[in-house]
Amino acid sequence: MIPSVNPSGADTRGLLYYLYDTGKHEDHIDPHLVASFDDMSPDPGRDPNATLTDLQRLLDQPMMALAEHARPAKHVWHTSVRADPGDRLLTDEEWASIARRIVASTGIDPGDGQPGCRWVAVRHADDHIHIVATLVTEDGHRPDDFRSGARAQAEARLIEKELGLHQVAPGDGTAAKRPTSAERHKAERQGRARTAREELREAVRRAVSGARSDEEFFDRLSAAGLLIRTRAAPSGDLLGYKVALPNDLNKDGEPVFYPGARLAPDLSLPRIRERWSTGSPASPQEAATHTGPGTPAAARREAASAVWQTLLVFEHREDPVAAAHIAAAGEILDALAVTSAAHTRRELRDAATAFERASRSHVRAVRGRDRTLRQSARDLVHGGTALGRGEDGATTAMAIDMLFFLITAAAHWHARKGHAQQAEAATRAAQHLRTAYQAAAAQPLGVLHARGRRLNRPMLRRQTAQLREALPELAEQILAEPGWYALAATLADTEAAGHEPGDLLTAVAEHRELTTADSVSDVLVWRLRRTADLPAYASHLPETTTPGSRGTPHRPTSERAASTKRRTRGERSLNAR
Repeated sequence: MIPSVNPSGADTRGLLYYLYDTGKHEDHIDPHLVASFDDMSPDPGRDPNATLTDLQRLLDQPMMALAEHARPAKHVWHTSVRADPGDRLLTDEEWASIARRIVASTGIDPGDGQPGCRWVAVRHADDHIHIVATLVTEDGHRPDDFRSGARAQAEARLIEKELGLHQVAPGDGTAAKRPTSAERHKAERQGRARTAREELREAVRRAVSGARSDEEFFDRLSAAGLLIRTRAAPSGDLLGYKVALPNDLNKDGEPVFYPGARLAPDLSLPRIRERWSTGSPASPQEAATHTGPGTPAAARREAASAVWQTLLVFEHREDPVAAAHIAAAGEILDALAVTSAAHTRRELRDAATAFERASRSHVRAVRGRDRTLRQSARDLVHGGTALGRGEDGATTAMAIDMLFFLITAAAHWHARKGHAQQAEAATRAAQHLRTAYQAAAAQPLGVLHARGRRLNRPMLRRQTAQLREALPELAEQILAEPGWYALAATLADTEAAGHEPGDLLTAVAEHRELTTADSVSDVLVWRLRRTADLPAYASHLPETTTPGSRGTPHRPTSERAASTKRRTRGERSLNAR
C-alpha cells in the first residue's frame, strides 16, 4: 500500500473537480466519499443536490475565517493511497478506516481532542482513494504535519500487516522522489506512459553511464534532446544543472526544468562528478586489458570480463567499495539497455530502471576501484548498437549471464545490510535479466546445441567422462539439462583450442556459485567461452574431431593459449584473496 503525499496545492476546487470527473479518465468510476472529518460532508458523487463548490467551501472555511494576509498561499494537502495490484478488493468501510488512520498519523487530524484540519476521502476506483485536506486547523493554526509523507508510509506498513495486504519494504530516505499527482495527471492528459520526471531521470542516468567529464555528460544530455540550464559561481565554476523535456510546458508555455538532485539524490552535479574522479591511477593490469571501444561484440565481451572480475572480489571488499561497484553495475545495465537489439531492449531497460533503486543506500560509495566497470559501460556506449544475432547476439547473452550473477550478489549484499527496498529492487532487476537472457541466448545456444548433437559418440563419451570427473556433484544434473549438448560442443572447442577441458571446467565452476542458475550448463558455456577466449557465436568454427579421425582440429597460436592461461591463473589468485 503506497501513500503518495503532495502537501503543496493551492486550488481545492480544481483538485475536487479532477477527483469527481468521469469524462476523461477510464478508472474514475462512481466517485464518492468514503469518509470525512465530520462524516456529514456533502458528497457530489452520490447526492444530486450537492455541488463541488459546496464541498470546497466547507473544506476551506477555517482558512477563509482568517484575515486575508494570514491565509497560506498553498493550503491544499493531498495524498493518494493505492493498494498493491495483487491485493484483494477493499470495501468502502475498510478504505474509510484507512483514511482516518492516515490523517491521524500525519497530524492532519490527530484526534484525541486535538484540533484538526477538515478533510475528505474520495474513492473513484477500486484500488485507491484520495484524501484532500485544508492546511488550517479548526482553531486557525497550521497542523503539525512535519514529514507527513514518512509518517503516512509508516502507518501504511502497519495497515498492511493488520489487513493481510502485500507488505511493501520500508524506505530509508534514499529513494528518488516520486512523481506528484499533478505530474501523473499531466502525463495522462498528454497520453504519455511516464511522467516528465521519470523520463528525465532515465535520460540523465543514461548520460552519466561511463561518462568521464562535465563536457561529455552535457554533450550526451544535449544529444538526447534535453533542454539544459546550468548554474555557475561568480568565478565561472559550474555549480549545478537543470534539465527539461522540450514538450513539457507549464501554463505559460515555458519548459518545466528539474534540477538533477530533484530527479534522484545521486544525480546532483557534485555526486555525478564523484563518479569520474580519477582516484588512484590505473594499474598496469587494467591498462593492459583495456583496448578501448571497438565493435559492439568486443565491448560486450569486455563488459562480461569486467563483471566477472568484479564478482571474484565483490563480497570481500569494504562496504563503500562494494557500494561503488553496485552503482557502476547500474551504469553497465543502462549502457547495455541503450545499445542492445530490440528483442532484448525492453527487458534490459526494465532491469536498469528497477536496479536504479538498488544503486543507492546509506553506504556512501567510494569511487576509484569501480573504474573498470565504468570504462566498460563507456565502451558499450561508444561501441554502438548491437545486432540481435551472430557474435553481437551471443556476446549480449554472455554479458547478461555475467550481470545476472553480479546483480544477484548485490541483492544478497543489500539483504545482509538490512536494505530492504534495495534488495527487493535488485531481485526484480535480476528477474528482468533472466527474461532478457532467454531472448538473447536462444539462437546462439541453439547453434551450439546442434553442433553438440553432431559430435561423434567417442567424443561425447569423453566429454561426459570429463564432466563427471571435474564436477561429480553436478554432473548428473547437467547431463539431464537441454543445454548439455551446447556444453559438450564448448568442451570440444576448448580442447581444440589447446586447453585441458576438465581443468578449465573445474576452474570456472569454482569461481562462483551455480545454485541460482536456471541452467547450470548454460552458465558454464559462457564462462568457458569467455575464459578460453573462444568466439561466443560458434557456427563458423570447424567441427571438432577426435584424435585419429579425419580433419585437423583448430589450434590457437601459442601466444593466445598462454594469454588464456595467465587470465585463469589471475582469476584464481583474485578468488583466493
